Amino acid sequence: MLHLFCRLGPEPDVDAVLAAEKRLVEGGGQLVTAAILGHKADVGFVALAPEMWTLWEFQRACPSAGLAVTASYVSLTEVSEYAAGVPEELRNARLFPRLPPEGMSAFCFYPMSKRRTAEHNWYALEFEERTRLMVGHGAVGRSFRGRVLQLVTGSTGLDDWEWGVTLFGVHPDDLKACVYEMRFDEASAHYAEFGPFYAGMVADVASVLSGSPP
Repeated sequence: MLHLFCRLGPEPDVDAVLAAEKRLVEGGGQLVTAAILGHKADVGFVALAPEMWTLWEFQRACPSAGLAVTASYVSLTEVSEYAAGVPEELRNARLFPRLPPEGMSAFCFYPMSKRRTAEHNWYALEFEERTRLMVGHGAVGRSFRGRVLQLVTGSTGLDDWEWGVTLFGVHPDDLKACVYEMRFDEASAHYAEFGPFYAGMVADVASVLSGSPP
């Protein structure tokens, strides 16, 4: 999974990005495009593919199309070690997600890691305690089912943080409420460190790059 956040040049080559998307899909991948609010970027891409070379080819196409990459994130879809015994349907949804979810156009992405301090060191906890905390953490997230879809991807050894969190919501306030509530959970309150947040609206490539809302 590759997140790319870019600034748009004065005349982005929409056709070139569409061609890159077509090659990505032909390689077994999929692409989510979002118009990003704020100073960090104008557009965000979430590209998934079974091969990293396919993602690299899409990445290479962006600067040639007049997009300047300002940030990126590399991760892998995974099933958490604390999710043993989950139904096959849920395992597949985490390993092979189909994005974006229908009816959820609000978008957010942020990276995170587990805290390692003298007072709160996640990796010094016994597995059973970590499992207990994550079960409670997951219960908070599931209370937003139907309003928010959360995809957590692993990035230990691949990027600067340990996980990437991609959220899709029905409304922006659904995303805000979900993140706010989860911060009160013990696993987050004591052990979570968060990176920069990117937020915006999901739309097709042509709409975002041309500046024409769908």
